[in-house]
Amino acid sequence: MTKRNTDFNLTKLDDLFTTQEQRDDAKLERVQNIPLGELHPFKDHPFKVQNDEDMKRMIESIKKVGAITPAVARPISGGYEIISGHRRLAAYQELGLETMPVIVRDMTDDEAVIAMVDANLQRETILPSEKAFAFKMKLDAIKHQGKASVQVAEKLLSVEKVAEDSGESKDQVRRYIRLTYLIPELLSMVDDGKIAFNPAVEISYLSKDEQRILLDAMDLNDCTPSHAQSIRLKKLSQEGSLDSQIIYGVMSEEKPNQKEQIKFKRDDFKRYFPTNYTDEQMRKDILKGLELLKRQRERNRDAR
Repeated sequence: MTKRNTDFNLTKLDDLFTTQEQRDDAKLERVQNIPLGELHPFKDHPFKVQNDEDMKRMIESIKKVGAITPAVARPISGGYEIISGHRRLAAYQELGLETMPVIVRDMTDDEAVIAMVDANLQRETILPSEKAFAFKMKLDAIKHQGKASVQVAEKLLSVEKVAEDSGESKDQVRRYIRLTYLIPELLSMVDDGKIAFNPAVEISYLSKDEQRILLDAMDLNDCTPSHAQSIRLKKLSQEGSLDSQIIYGVMSEEKPNQKEQIKFKRDDFKRYFPTNYTDEQMRKDILKGLELLKRQRERNRDAR
């Protein structure tokens, strides 16, 4: 008996009651007012939402005219994941609003990461840590796409693509990504401007334990490593000869740019000198006076 072929496609119920024009229209992107409770931050979002002057201006602007640019989000289980608009969401929450205008767009995980990074790199102020993790996330996403798409790999190498899109050189992108290897305390000091970018890159090659010892040594000596010192520490670490004694020794070295300077206003002591005295004459007389004061103290100590 011949087996009947039952392999056929059933028309979807929605297709039976809608025209092709209606179905095409449903696929078009449009701004929707989404309840704030259904909007969720992007997973591992590297950009911080800070209550700074920019945020205050955004809140005031939204209060007066609403959001000029809608956020972008993708549908996920339980709501929507924000691609761009994390600060706008914080502003809407601060104002006690219930919904926010959002463009909903279907994206794969890799597409979402790339779109999120590209959108947030347009900010005027970006911390080194934000740029570091953003570059790393985008690089990983492009590499993952390249495994499934030969076209991406043929067009540009992953790091070259990140560099081209960001306006940075390939080497600079790699250097930023090195910052992701710093322990949180050191990375925070980079964001705060306490550790310069170049030394931070070199320090990132130290192990986590070595970085923690370095942090203690920095705290003890109230200083940060120079570029030259950080290069030495990196070299010693790679040779396997770096230990706590060496780290403390390096950080106890006096650096010309970190010698403490005592500054006085000229008006504080000009009344003690003739009006025609130059700054150099005053400086010499002050040093002479301090030398006499030192000798007097020594004589008083010896007389006891």
